[in-house]
Amino acid sequence: ARRSLASPVVSGVLCPCGSPHASAVESGGGAGSAGSCGRSLCEASEQDRRLRALFQKLDVNRDGALCIHDLAVGLGRLGLHRTELDLRKIVKAGDKDLDGQLDFEEFVHYLQDHEKKLRLVFKSLDKKNDGRIDAQEIVQSLRDLGVKISEQQAEKILKSMDKNGTMTIDWNEWRDYHLLHPVENIPEIILYWKHSTIFDVGENLTVPDEFTVEERQTGMWWRHLVAGGGAGAVSRTCTAPLDRLKVLMQVHASRSNNMCIIGGFTQMIREGGPRSLWRGNGINVLKIAPESAIKFMAYEQIKRFIGTDQEMLRIHERLLAGSLAGAIAQSSIYPMEVLKTRMALRKTGQYSGMLDCAKNILQKEGMAAFYKGYIPNMLGIIPYAGIDLAVYETLKNTWLQRYAVNSADPGVFVLLACGTISSTCGQLASYPLALVRTRMQAQASVEGAPEVTMRGLFKHILKTEGAFGLYRGLAPNFMKVIPAVSISYVVYENLKMTLGVDSR
Repeated sequence: ARRSLASPVVSGVLCPCGSPHASAVESGGGAGSAGSCGRSLCEASEQDRRLRALFQKLDVNRDGALCIHDLAVGLGRLGLHRTELDLRKIVKAGDKDLDGQLDFEEFVHYLQDHEKKLRLVFKSLDKKNDGRIDAQEIVQSLRDLGVKISEQQAEKILKSMDKNGTMTIDWNEWRDYHLLHPVENIPEIILYWKHSTIFDVGENLTVPDEFTVEERQTGMWWRHLVAGGGAGAVSRTCTAPLDRLKVLMQVHASRSNNMCIIGGFTQMIREGGPRSLWRGNGINVLKIAPESAIKFMAYEQIKRFIGTDQEMLRIHERLLAGSLAGAIAQSSIYPMEVLKTRMALRKTGQYSGMLDCAKNILQKEGMAAFYKGYIPNMLGIIPYAGIDLAVYETLKNTWLQRYAVNSADPGVFVLLACGTISSTCGQLASYPLALVRTRMQAQASVEGAPEVTMRGLFKHILKTEGAFGLYRGLAPNFMKVIPAVSISYVVYENLKMTLGVDSR
């Protein structure tokens, strides 16, 4: 029912090269016009006349601007039936002066900008580079992103756009269908389903997010990373008391010293006052920037080494690249991890600050102390990143297959729920390794204590405390997940707006 009748209308305002402006865009991969659009084919005055003709057809109340009602009636008369949500998206995308409607200049700018996005999407779908999209290419493109659909579903998508019954779509059919329609495509799935950039639960072991071609070209990727880093800083600061309690319970709790949550908070406040609840938070926030930057750069380089010719990696390639990038980033900033644990465990007056703590460790224990617990930390990356990614992709696919009708936008609640569940599962799987890592980081601070190994510590915990001992501190860890995810999401969205990142 959504078959496009736009061809005689939209094509009428486009020059023969398939662009709403006089720039070079090849038509469906043909060999004819490889250079810029010649003025003999597409004079500016003729172009302006065609665009004004379409604008006047859509301007139902003749007030020189297109509101949602104008678009609904005007497009309806042209055989293009759009939902109110679709029309709101069109107006929002083109409305530069925020008056709730599109004047002629805004309308033209919207068409030009929108077509550039459509061209990028068409190229990403056209795997064979033959200027046409078939059902197999749609299936393959979605599979590369971990979204599984049947060939019948792909054919259904094709039929909605295919005007000549060939069961393939060329550039003109693709453009005509989507030009006066909000983008509903593969990059939009990526844009809406950002995961690691948005959610910060204190453990930066998630696989980095993919960025679309458009985001890379416009420089939006670094704005996303900056917004994510800022959100992580606020989120970690707000949940720092629970994080410090988790560290204390991991190191000091046992069968003989059964710390509870209220008792732990009382003990911390009694020992160092309310400010002591935030011990270790400074270094925890400080390490976000170098870790995120190194991880992103390493991820991009590893993608090149993998040598895939696909713009977006498949799930197993993302896991491999993400895990290696995580290992490189963790190796680079690991001394800061040790400092964070020591600062969280310190007594009042023990160190004057981070530098004093680092100097003290170096003098008394040597450089090797800064890599205590390194092996269990590295081993923890695989189960955390793997299960987090697998659960998130499974939940994403389930939602897209069952509930995604007109848009890939899951809405805030679904996004938060999926992120929270996947992060929780990842943490649960890697928690015993995280506990052993923390104890090894703390162990070296005890003078005269015997050197402990990862295997020896596992055996000791299982022997003295049982399997439950490997999950000490799990309660405060899980208590901070929902507030951490919620805070980081809200701050991320606000920082995106401040930095000028488009909210799609």
